[in-house]
Amino acid sequence: MKKWKGRFREPLDSGALRFSSSLGTDRRLADEDIEGSLAHVAMLAAAKIVSAGDARKITRALKTIRREVASGRAQWLSMDPASGRFTADDIHMAVEKRLIALTGDVGGRLHTARSRNDQVALDTRLFLMGRIDSIAVLLRSVQRAFVASAEAFGDVIMPGYTHLQRAQPVLLAHHLLAYVEMFERDRERFLDCRKRAALSPLGAAALAGTSFPIDREKTARSLGMGGIVANSIDAVSDRDALLEFISAAAITMMHASRIAEELVLWTSKEWSFAEIGESFTTGSSIMPQKKNPDMAELIRGKTGRVYGDLMALLTVMKGLPLAYNRDMQEDKEPLFDAADTVTASLDILARMMTTVTFDEDRFEEELNGDQLLATELADYLVRKGIPFREAHGIVGDIVALSADRGISLGELPLGEYIRRSPAFSGDISLLLDARTSLSMKKSAGSTSPAEVERALRRWKKTLRR
Repeated sequence: MKKWKGRFREPLDSGALRFSSSLGTDRRLADEDIEGSLAHVAMLAAAKIVSAGDARKITRALKTIRREVASGRAQWLSMDPASGRFTADDIHMAVEKRLIALTGDVGGRLHTARSRNDQVALDTRLFLMGRIDSIAVLLRSVQRAFVASAEAFGDVIMPGYTHLQRAQPVLLAHHLLAYVEMFERDRERFLDCRKRAALSPLGAAALAGTSFPIDREKTARSLGMGGIVANSIDAVSDRDALLEFISAAAITMMHASRIAEELVLWTSKEWSFAEIGESFTTGSSIMPQKKNPDMAELIRGKTGRVYGDLMALLTVMKGLPLAYNRDMQEDKEPLFDAADTVTASLDILARMMTTVTFDEDRFEEELNGDQLLATELADYLVRKGIPFREAHGIVGDIVALSADRGISLGELPLGEYIRRSPAFSGDISLLLDARTSLSMKKSAGSTSPAEVERALRRWKKTLRR
């Protein structure tokens, strides 16, 4: 069925037909396309543009088509093995072709007051709405896994790092809860994106709207959308909802990649901080001793794919004049790839984290070097009235002395401290203990046990909702 046969006298070149067909990609939008068509025909009937009898026939046939798709019996979505071509140009024409086969000429009335331009824009927006809902649920699962781990290892102290150098002692729970906060912002980004995705472009037609008295708001409401895209040209010519979604996916993958990187480091023999369960690790085909963190590495690696998806669609859109251009057919590969990749990665991360254990003794070994507590000495001098920048220099000199002598800060004689500042006294020994350091933190959101416990309670309450 050629949708423009009246204008053309020659058939489309077979190679051009294969090159331009998108059904191999967009057939996964079949359910969204049918959902949009059901809403559209209901509106056409309510506006008396299509008779009630015709609308009933179209509706019954569309529901039959939906069942065919759900059952996997939709042969009309498959490639013809003889010709190597799909049975239709795209998902919209495939559904319409099947509809006309079931209803005759009545099925041709469905396309009244719409174009494939507003159809595809609607389909992808419906896809975004559903996928965002599932990603939001997955992000909650990831957060629950991290909170459970933080609670299970709540008393463990680890060295906190900056520049990948040991910096200050922190509670392991505090470190894990940092990711919970990051994933919460990711969730908020997706849900915020959903608000803008849930606007209906249907009724914009090709770009100028339609002369039929349609009710765009009714269609939007029936699809569970919050309203319509107000400008008909904008409705069909932008893909910023898709770009926003892929951007949110890229940021989420970045956060997932950071914990994946830490797990790769922490599970190495050189660090030995953590261990991932065997169900999420692999062995070596040649080295029997290996236990590789492959799932973490794959999350880290797949992050680059989502970044590429974002750049691909940005590049497609960057120079397009208004309104629709066929270039925009290339929006679905990056959309689907980003959606599938972030969904699979979050699922694996949530389940993998439930198997991760941490070695408290190994963390304690790293805390034996009390230079991580140098900041406490500087704060001690500040409380004695010395400006912080001056205190920083004094303590830096003390740290250098302990390093030169190959001893800890606690092993330096008190006289060496007093020689550098008379503000020091014997009570500094109380500071050179990691747990004391943690208990002295006063600021909201700090690594103090009280603040971490407060954060755990807050997240447990939030995640029960």
